[in-house]
Amino acid sequence: MGRGRGSRGSATEKGGKKATFGQLMPYLLEHKKVLSFVIVLSVMGAAASLAQPLLVSQVISRVGAEKDLGIILYVLIGLVVASALISGFQHYLLQRTGEGVVLSSRRQLVRRMLNLPISEFDTRRTGDLVSRVGSDTTLLRAVLTQGLVEAIGGSLTFVGAIIAMAIIDPVLLGLTVFVVFVAVTVVTILSRRIRVASRKAQAKVGELAASVERAISSVRTVRASNATEREIATVEDEAKGAWRMGVKVAKISALVVPVAGIAMQVAFLTVLGVGGFRVASGAITVASLVSFILFLFMMIMPLGQAFGAITSVNSALGALGRIQEIIALPSEGENDREVMPLAGAGDMAKKALHDSDIALEFDDVVFSYPLAKKPVEDDESTKDPKDPSRRSVAGRVVDEIDVSRPEDTEPAPIILNGVSFAIKHGQRTALVGPSGSGKSTMLNLIERFYDPASGVIRLGGVDLRALDRQDLRHQIGYVEQDAPVLAGTLRDNLLLSAPNATDADCIEVLHHVNLGGVLDRNPLGLDAPVGEDGIMLSGGERQRLAIARALLAAPPILLLDESTSSLDGANEQLMREAIDKVAVDRTLLIIAHRLSTVVDCDQIVVLDGGQIIGSGTHSELVKSTPLYRDLAKHQLLV
Repeated sequence: MGRGRGSRGSATEKGGKKATFGQLMPYLLEHKKVLSFVIVLSVMGAAASLAQPLLVSQVISRVGAEKDLGIILYVLIGLVVASALISGFQHYLLQRTGEGVVLSSRRQLVRRMLNLPISEFDTRRTGDLVSRVGSDTTLLRAVLTQGLVEAIGGSLTFVGAIIAMAIIDPVLLGLTVFVVFVAVTVVTILSRRIRVASRKAQAKVGELAASVERAISSVRTVRASNATEREIATVEDEAKGAWRMGVKVAKISALVVPVAGIAMQVAFLTVLGVGGFRVASGAITVASLVSFILFLFMMIMPLGQAFGAITSVNSALGALGRIQEIIALPSEGENDREVMPLAGAGDMAKKALHDSDIALEFDDVVFSYPLAKKPVEDDESTKDPKDPSRRSVAGRVVDEIDVSRPEDTEPAPIILNGVSFAIKHGQRTALVGPSGSGKSTMLNLIERFYDPASGVIRLGGVDLRALDRQDLRHQIGYVEQDAPVLAGTLRDNLLLSAPNATDADCIEVLHHVNLGGVLDRNPLGLDAPVGEDGIMLSGGERQRLAIARALLAAPPILLLDESTSSLDGANEQLMREAIDKVAVDRTLLIIAHRLSTVVDCDQIVVLDGGQIIGSGTHSELVKSTPLYRDLAKHQLLV
């Protein structure tokens, strides 16, 4: 496992497919009621804003004619206050809805990630996946909080201002529209570049997160190897790459932002100059010119919001492309093709495990791990040969991996080749053989982390591929080779496979695996923290806790992958006694490296080069199988 953890991301990870606004809409439509109310507020705000220049014109006319202002001044003040209150409430609703969009996207992304086939995790970097959940989803908030919905309301103000300006003076309006048209054309051209640059910037952030995750998770190994400075340099290189792409986005955005300001200044100076001339000629009044200028500001402000919305939407679509790439991947169950789960197969398998003499059976199983695809030439958006995200392969500048082109897959080495054997119900079977002979792979296939390329694996006579994965895994307890312990408490780890177990059950199983001392040394008991990756426990304690977790679930089948490799002789004996207690009427499949673990097994299967070269009891294999005899002689059973 973890075969591709340190490998580079795919081409799709680097660039990602372009997301469309249509793919963004479902996230927004989840909050359509609130957004509809926000739009109503926008209409009210636009109406209040548009009425203000008209009232200002009336105030100027009345003052010029030395007339009493009456209620007009109070209405104008009321509209100003109302506009401010509406704007504040609207801002709160948009921020709240933006957080809701981020939450729903994270839920959807995390659910999809944790249901992906194991092979996807073999070829993707953990840090990059974490970055998609963190920073990429955060960018979706900007769609709402930085102008999109406000731009919708602003468009009403824009249209209303245009109509009012046309009524006041069509000539001045024509000059203003020309300036605005030029500005919109420039922004449209630049926005395309923003989307591409933003997508690449997010990919760089993902690579940075992956490098940081690698360095932190291996910090003890790094320190012990005196490689701290080299790891810092590696992370700094990734940080510089992210910085360069961020600066590129900033440069393009810096061209977009001033466009609104320049358009406003040019339009204002044009209106002021030409308008002054028209006032002098008597074509319009001073009050009309003032109203026109106020409407001009009201037209330009929504235009700035629209420009901001274009920038934020394009940035969000770049991030959404990376999110959609993961969501579009088939889940573990959706990836099934050959055999569809049978209705009631879970109950059928459970019954078969009790009724059948055969619990597990491998029938001519062939398997190869999927390989990463060949590098392919870069796309049009990344032709810069100096781009640090690109590499030279065989004299060509290429993306590092492309997981989307199955035709480029190289022939994968065969890990298991025609493996056939059966395990009887209640039997204890050991798998032995040299490293790389396929032992752990067989357990992965039983758990259906992968499916065989050909052949069949049966549980109680039922093809595993016909079983729902959850039903299958309820029948199996699996202790992995590296005995992973999750960050949290002792209780958190134990309840992972048995969520309904009581505290008494947890304490009992801990004593079974000789972990009572861990409970005693911390007053928190089951609530004692184990640290990141169980670092507050010794290697042997982590292994025993992983075994306790499997024993607590008490499944009919136990898969133990080198489950006592980190234990000393005394603790191994206690562990064997604990396993013996729960092994009654259960089927055990054990990968072991110690002769003492396998000699009492009912069946020992010897593998070499992905093939079974011997099967039988210890005494039978010592006589019949030279490899086993040699391994047993030197205690090298794995």
